[in-house]
Amino acid sequence: MEINDVIQKAKQNDQIAFKLLLHTFWNDVYGFLIKRLHNENDAEDITIQTFSKAFEKIKTFDEKFKFKTWLITIAKNTHSDSLRKQKISFCNQTSEKEQDRLYWIMDEGPSPEDKLITKQNLAELLKDIKKLRPHYQQVINLRYFQELSYNEISKEIQAPVNNVKIKLLRAKKLLAEIILSKK
Repeated sequence: MEINDVIQKAKQNDQIAFKLLLHTFWNDVYGFLIKRLHNENDAEDITIQTFSKAFEKIKTFDEKFKFKTWLITIAKNTHSDSLRKQKISFCNQTSEKEQDRLYWIMDEGPSPEDKLITKQNLAELLKDIKKLRPHYQQVINLRYFQELSYNEISKEIQAPVNNVKIKLLRAKKLLAEIILSKK
């Protein structure tokens, strides 16, 4: 089957086509990112984000261009976005000397107020999770509450590991949208 045929099927939300595109182009995108990042975990995370964004916007893909080039462009932009976020985060951090001093002063245990806030936040989070579709609820539960690995989740839901990662990424994005919409 030609790649353009697979892309057309993906545009019609054919899950097998998505799987085939992911399998076909995973190494290209991951390889591009590993050369830029020199960190397997970061490269994998951004690769997952890339495919997630690409699959969300697949209907906008123009067949006049190469699909691989389109994916690499998304990967490059996703990497740039993550660098921007890291830079902002880095600017907000305290110096090492200040951190050492604060660590010495701070009590490591949570205060009663912290425990109450955590309990309330968890209850609120669980309500928000229940607003997701059942398959998204399931992967969030397995990953964050049961603390299963991607491989264990893959076996549990009988889906490839890459699909688990993309599904989890999508679930986190939808959950963030739900949480942000309340503010």
